[in-house]
Amino acid sequence: MASTPKDEVAAERESPGPEEEPWLEQLTPRQIVRELDKYIVGQDDAKKAVAIALRNRWRRQRVPDELREEILPNNIIMIGPTGVGKTEIARRLARLAGAPFVKVEASKFTEVGYVGRDVESMIRDLVDVAINLVRNEREEEVQDVAEQRVEERLLDLLLPPLDEEKGPESKAEPDAAVRGFVVSATGSVQDHRSEEPSPDEKAEDQEERKRLRERRERTREKLRSLLRDEKLEEREVEVDVQQTATLDNMMLPIGGMEGMDFNFSEMLQDLLPKRTKRRQVTISEARRILLQDELDKLINMDEVIGEALDRAEESGIVFLDEIDKIAGERGASGPDVSREGVQRDLLPIVEGSTVQTKYGMIRTDHVLFVAAGAFHVSKPSDLIPELQGRFPIRVELNNLTEEDFVRILQEPKNALLTQYQALVAAEGASLSFTDDGVREIASTAASLNNRMENIGARRLHTVLTTLLEQVLFDLPDEGIGETVVDGERVRQRLKTIVEDEDLRRFIL
Repeated sequence: MASTPKDEVAAERESPGPEEEPWLEQLTPRQIVRELDKYIVGQDDAKKAVAIALRNRWRRQRVPDELREEILPNNIIMIGPTGVGKTEIARRLARLAGAPFVKVEASKFTEVGYVGRDVESMIRDLVDVAINLVRNEREEEVQDVAEQRVEERLLDLLLPPLDEEKGPESKAEPDAAVRGFVVSATGSVQDHRSEEPSPDEKAEDQEERKRLRERRERTREKLRSLLRDEKLEEREVEVDVQQTATLDNMMLPIGGMEGMDFNFSEMLQDLLPKRTKRRQVTISEARRILLQDELDKLINMDEVIGEALDRAEESGIVFLDEIDKIAGERGASGPDVSREGVQRDLLPIVEGSTVQTKYGMIRTDHVLFVAAGAFHVSKPSDLIPELQGRFPIRVELNNLTEEDFVRILQEPKNALLTQYQALVAAEGASLSFTDDGVREIASTAASLNNRMENIGARRLHTVLTTLLEQVLFDLPDEGIGETVVDGERVRQRLKTIVEDEDLRRFIL
């Protein structure tokens, strides 16, 4: 019995790999901090807190079952000005763990009756992210199998199979073609077939068919070679494309489901019959269409959804930014009423509840919530006591100094100077920064943060953009070979803007 595509995939997944345990097991909190150091400068206290929280998630999986459900995550609240690395720490942590991660602004949620989204939508977003994450992993597992099947389908489109290869339905056609009806002298109709071919004719016919098959196989291999060398990308072929009926902006109100932002048109589209349309497309476009079709056949979405829900429940991370925007003095009237209402709506989600999604129910008891806020106007104690209690770990992030800026420009893997050098190299030119040039950039950014609004490391973006604006503008036309940015060049370029109070406010 021939194996099905899903059998092949299941066998491949069940075969033991080189590492039975996820690599997160190898990472101690100290190693997690070292990984975060590659992208974030300073903020050691915050890195330690999130590293311990991440390691605790792995530790919890090793605890006996009866105690595992009792161990709840220690949610973290990071306090610090904008641009010091709060969001980057949470994002890099999620990538490190391979966990579903969603970033939301607390200020966009409002209590029922006000304009805004309901708080449960963040959990539905987390489930969507988890499904995409698991599906992408499954697609990587079956990518090679899918590409092989796409190649065979493309070859069938370029060189259609012979009649004898099409199946029993097509084989019956030649017999029908040789059948004839002859009227006899008496007027009766007699079924007449061509005379049975002689053994020599049969042998010749078989030999001819064999030669045709061999010639076709050689042609197919030549086409396969051209396909792999991407020399047929512009040739057009006909493919069948699945189409679904569109129900644009169709929302069905259902009583008792207020606040649930389901798009019911998606559900209706799944119920409607699928239609196919034959389209004339290039090989490159056909490869993309057929690859998606094959991946859909190879991936069991029921398994994907089941694993995604488990992963969202057990290892999901929700980053609640701008939580200070919903904090205010308790007992006040006006907008503060709405802010306190948002906090009360957030409370059951952070505390642990069950949320209905279009893929099923999900519990938030073990989802890790990381909140962050600048708290310039308000302070963490302005949050309602119940919500404060759900964020037991508090970490304060430090303001960035000039020395921090020097390190941020050079040390991280995605350092700003490295990014600009890569952009200039794309034009065939080169860009270099001297030590005094780097220090002058950092000094300018730190000075501007002190005299104006402190926006942290984001100030480096504005300074570098203004500094290199003319270079990046002239590069395609003038083809500048090498550009060296030293301290004198930085001072000359930024002197006028930095000294002009009004101009500085608009540009930097």
